[in-house]
Amino acid sequence: MARKVIYGQSGNPAEVVSVVEVDAPGPPGAGQVLVRVHAFPIHIGDLLAIQGPYPSQTAYLTPGLEATGIVEAVGPDTPVAPRVTAGARVSFFPHPGAWSEYVLVPAEFVVPVSDDVPDSIAAQMLINPITVLMLRRELEKHATVGYNGVFLQTAAGSNVGRLLSAVAQFHAIQHINIVRSDAGAETLRARYPGVPVVSTAQPTWKEEIREHIGARPVPAAVDPVGGALAGDLLRLLSPGGTLIIYGVLAKEPIPVHAGDLLGTSLGLRGLIVTRWAEIVPAEQRAHDMATAAQLIARGAAEAFDVAAQYGIDDIAQAVEHAVRPGKTTGMVLVTIP
Repeated sequence: MARKVIYGQSGNPAEVVSVVEVDAPGPPGAGQVLVRVHAFPIHIGDLLAIQGPYPSQTAYLTPGLEATGIVEAVGPDTPVAPRVTAGARVSFFPHPGAWSEYVLVPAEFVVPVSDDVPDSIAAQMLINPITVLMLRRELEKHATVGYNGVFLQTAAGSNVGRLLSAVAQFHAIQHINIVRSDAGAETLRARYPGVPVVSTAQPTWKEEIREHIGARPVPAAVDPVGGALAGDLLRLLSPGGTLIIYGVLAKEPIPVHAGDLLGTSLGLRGLIVTRWAEIVPAEQRAHDMATAAQLIARGAAEAFDVAAQYGIDDIAQAVEHAVRPGKTTGMVLVTIP
């Protein structure tokens, strides 16, 4: 038998998720790896999926796309990454239903984990880094990124935001971080000295950003929030700039007036990591997964903070913590002992 998290209707995740015991999956077939999951993260995107809309009231779904664990078996005649063998520690993404004790995963989405990387980091080592790689590729479509241009990023204190800052600093890409609180701004300034940080809690935050920008072009902004904040970002972009939306934290729509676009050739682009496997060629996917693992070795592990850890039997408390107002920066993790 094996434990897994399920939900049978959309709604408040803390109210609709539960843990059940089901038959463990059979042996892996060709192209598959059987992984016994040790830990998985709770991403906001996971919770948005649970909130709906849900297509059926007669079946159930299991959330999650990312986890870490131990290889139980490799399917026959299955090409795998180096060091992916029975007994090896691995992480995987994307695979629907990752919040399970045992998962049959396509081998191409499984990467080895070094012995010196704890489960708390291994569990979240793919989705956020791959998101950052996708964002960086979008940013670099603008010629001034990495030269005299400066990009803006909101939710800069999030795991993705901190990782993007680390990558941008490493490659000398100028940017301005935007957070929602003065305390968050102070924390980020201490973590990434030399990168300007602006708090939207200050009524003059847009003026502060313009002061930091100076005469430099602003070719792009990245934002997981949307809503009114995204509208403000559009008005801070230079002509020809692009607003890259990769999340939907705000409930309200983005207020865009035609007058904000006339004569500026601004672009608005959506990016979602769950489509990465569909839109990126296999060779690029393998490179992205290897790069995600290398980011930890290069010292970016500080961007993988953990807010709290729960056992799988406490899944309701875990998902409630993940969206708790004022939650400590970092990921909520769930372990399966």
